Amino acid sequence: MMVLIVLVIASLFIAILFLIAFVWSVKSGQYDDSYTPSIRILFDNELTQDKNNTLNQN
Repeated sequence: MMVLIVLVIASLFIAILFLIAFVWSVKSGQYDDSYTPSIRILFDNELTQDKNNTLNQN
């Protein structure tokens, strides 16, 4: 029974550490990306066209 208590406490401690790391990364702007979403469709289209052109040339 003692091992179960130790494992629960250890898992809660690790979960809290991951939560703190996640909150810190969000507050520091790690997930902020205002440039890529607006042009992603343009990049996908260019990549598809380049791939088709390469396939057609071979």
